[in-house]
Amino acid sequence: MPRNLQLRVVAVVLALTTVAACVLAGINFQKEQSFAAVTDGAWWSESTGGLAAQRVLPGSPAERAGIKTGDILLSVNEHPTARISRLERELYRVGIYGRANYTISRSTPERSNVRLEVPVILEPADRSINIGLRFIALVYLLIGLYILLRRWTAPKSLHFYIFCLASFVYYSFHYTGKLNLFDWIIYWGSITANALQPALFLHFALTFPRERIQKRLQRALVLLTYVPGLLLLGVHIAAIKLWSPTEVLNHRLNQIDLGYMALYYVMAAVIFSISYRRADAPLLRQQLKWLTRGTFLAITPFTALYVIPYLSDANTNGLLTRLSALSLIFLPLTFSYAIVRYRLMDVDLIFKRGVTYTVATGALVGIYFSVVAVTAELVRTRLPNFGIWGLLAAIVGTSLLFDPLKRAIQDRVDRLFDRKRYDYRTTLIQFGRGLSTQTDLDTLLSSVVDRLPRTLLVSRVAVFLADDSGRQFKLATSHGLPLNVMLGTRTLDLGFLNEFNTNKQASHIFLESAQHALHLPDSQRQAAAQLDLNYYLPCRVVEQAQAHNDQRLIAVIGLGRTVGGDFLSSEDVELLESLASYIGIAIQNATLYARLDRKIVEYERLKEFNENIVESINIGIFALDLEDRIESWNAQMEVMYSKSRAEVVSRSITDLFPPDFIAEYERVKNDPGVHNLYKFRLTTPTGEMRTANIAIAPLIARDFTTVGRIILVDDITNRIELETQLTQAEKLSSIGLLAAGVAHEVNTPLAVISSYTQMLAKQLRTMGEQRHGNSAETDRLSPLLDKITQQTFRASEIVNGLLNFSRTSGSEFNAVDLNTVVHDTLTLLEHQFKTARIEIDLDLEEDLPAIQGNQGKLQQVFLNLFLNAKDAMTDGGTLRIATASNGAVTVSIGDTGSGISPENMRRIYDPFFTTKSAPLAGQRRGTGLGLAVSYGIIQEHAGKIQVNSKVGRGTTFHLEFPMLRRPAHA
Repeated sequence: MPRNLQLRVVAVVLALTTVAACVLAGINFQKEQSFAAVTDGAWWSESTGGLAAQRVLPGSPAERAGIKTGDILLSVNEHPTARISRLERELYRVGIYGRANYTISRSTPERSNVRLEVPVILEPADRSINIGLRFIALVYLLIGLYILLRRWTAPKSLHFYIFCLASFVYYSFHYTGKLNLFDWIIYWGSITANALQPALFLHFALTFPRERIQKRLQRALVLLTYVPGLLLLGVHIAAIKLWSPTEVLNHRLNQIDLGYMALYYVMAAVIFSISYRRADAPLLRQQLKWLTRGTFLAITPFTALYVIPYLSDANTNGLLTRLSALSLIFLPLTFSYAIVRYRLMDVDLIFKRGVTYTVATGALVGIYFSVVAVTAELVRTRLPNFGIWGLLAAIVGTSLLFDPLKRAIQDRVDRLFDRKRYDYRTTLIQFGRGLSTQTDLDTLLSSVVDRLPRTLLVSRVAVFLADDSGRQFKLATSHGLPLNVMLGTRTLDLGFLNEFNTNKQASHIFLESAQHALHLPDSQRQAAAQLDLNYYLPCRVVEQAQAHNDQRLIAVIGLGRTVGGDFLSSEDVELLESLASYIGIAIQNATLYARLDRKIVEYERLKEFNENIVESINIGIFALDLEDRIESWNAQMEVMYSKSRAEVVSRSITDLFPPDFIAEYERVKNDPGVHNLYKFRLTTPTGEMRTANIAIAPLIARDFTTVGRIILVDDITNRIELETQLTQAEKLSSIGLLAAGVAHEVNTPLAVISSYTQMLAKQLRTMGEQRHGNSAETDRLSPLLDKITQQTFRASEIVNGLLNFSRTSGSEFNAVDLNTVVHDTLTLLEHQFKTARIEIDLDLEEDLPAIQGNQGKLQQVFLNLFLNAKDAMTDGGTLRIATASNGAVTVSIGDTGSGISPENMRRIYDPFFTTKSAPLAGQRRGTGLGLAVSYGIIQEHAGKIQVNSKVGRGTTFHLEFPMLRRPAHA
């Protein structure tokens, strides 16, 4: 058949096939939209007694209804379902979102064949992924048509179109489930396309860019490539004709289909990778680079995230899994780019190709005529009967020798003319690959602008970094630019670089000169003139975090002419475009590394902050690993346990804590939850007994696994002492109330004694007067009765003072005379002062102004200060008390005791601080609360307290209270 006729027949067949495929795909899409398949989400297979549930999909209606794997379906809506076909008819009769009453039989360890009535709400089958697959099919078809119409004569363009057409059929044909004639056509069309598509792809990989093997082996290998597809088609036919139609069978067939396709794609990717490594021609390497990367980019997520889980019967309904299937769209995109992109624009390349073809043509013409001459001579001398056939054979042989001979000659010429550029090309590629190891952005950019001028001999190089939006650019570094531009003294409008954002397919921008860039605004044209760069190449990276892989602009590399004033060749530009991707990745890596470094600093700061919280908390905290070795030990534990962190970390808990604590820990450590040990007596290594509330809890990781134990030790020793002292205070309060009651009762006999004594004294005086001077007895008894009366009054005063002090004072504030409070307090302590040989030196101001206060609380203040002064004067002394007024009411209380040491001066108001823990004879045991309580009462009265003390000479407390403000017209 003539070549032209053959091409016309192929074109007609392809056109008819394409139109038919498009029409069928459109009708199939319309049918699928109008017909919704009903499903319960369970895989049923025919078995004895009914249909057995082989698998129940997660989240399906069957799972929500409680159906489990192994259940036997007996009937649906009281219609027996012994076969799959009856179940399908009943499901379609109920319809979508209808209620189907399933009668199932379930066997349990306790009982067998338990009949259950299970209502199931049916749902439409999930076909959402078909939309994405049809989009992929449309992309395949459009790209195939573009390649076929644009480059009909390009190598492998026809093969690539057939592959695209088969892919279109495979991704767009989806049978609805009606299984009528049209549905069967769609089904078998999809099965046939599935059998052909991977084989066509592998065939393309084996023969692109040229056949690598001999003709016979090539035919055998191609035939062998299509054999598995034919076998797969036979398996589908056998399944339809011989086997029972179940979801399990359908799933297994789909697994075989996907495994076959993924295996062929992986094999093709490996072949492309090998071809890329072995290719010598730069343009061929560029094509194979895109073929290889496109194949890996498409097949890797598809195989790893979809095929492998599907083959292992894992759940493939997740969003990520579905999106991974859409990654196959990168295959036609990268293939079309690799096939169409073939440029012959530069003079030097045209010259080289011209020389190549000229030499090849001359050699072929010479060989042609030589062969013709030799053949004619042989035919004339040895084969006279062949005549014209010998000449025709010579012509055919010459034509067969043309293509391999032309390729061999072109390879030799390319090596002769392009050896130097090939060397620097290899150097630049290696340099680009090595950039990813550089993590400092400034060093990375400096190496780029240093290497490119030395390798390409260009006069100017600049790198422009894009911001996060990719719309704004700044000059990061440069070589050969004017000083004012490098220093940034002039503002540059780099908006023309946004063309890379509007046109994602733009591989570079070429400006012959700024004067010729008339399409740019004036500000941008001025910026281009100042830069004087001719080539701008984008550095893009693939954003894989989005729903579809998109390229983000990271930077733009600008280059000027060579040192000799020439433009770069297209091979140089192609090389730079390849290098730009490496540079983009390297810049992104350096940027991410800088961000990561900042995150590390922030993390370290946050970690230190959290550690500071743990260290600053007023509770002992330490953590144990699973082997009960200490991993963490905070500062409070160091103080409490007198062990530094370095001494305890990595040591076993049994080496540090007493046996009673270890016993409690072993008892509760394996139990879940938090366990508390209240008021546990813990002996420290120093022998000190501490009381603590201890909480033992599991240490949980983010994945909710137990990685150790955390123990909190709250030292409540001081709190327990306070509680004890408060209890003692309650007891003393009770005793005070009891004493008050006793004192009240004592007042009555004291009053009687005083009355009768006074009566006796009066009668004795009367008797003395009646005896007229015989008063010896009267004079002797009268002083005795007066002393009894005086002591009775004194006892009454003491009892009344005790009653006043023990009486609970309220919180109300009234006018108080501090002189009276001082006298009342001294009366209570008069006996103790006499016993301790303490003299009282009073200097109280007459008519002392009153203050606003609570008399009971103020008496407690003076009582504490007087008792402290008494305790300080163990060998007797003088207590000086003075009051005065000068804008405020002041009270000075001084003693001649031992004084307060300087190191204790700042702590005298601290609760529970006392220097009388071991009192001497005549002293009382201190609680450490007297001055603390007194300080609080003085603050409550808006007063001030100061102390002056010298060791061995005594102490003086100065109290100051605001005077009572009276109304002006009171």
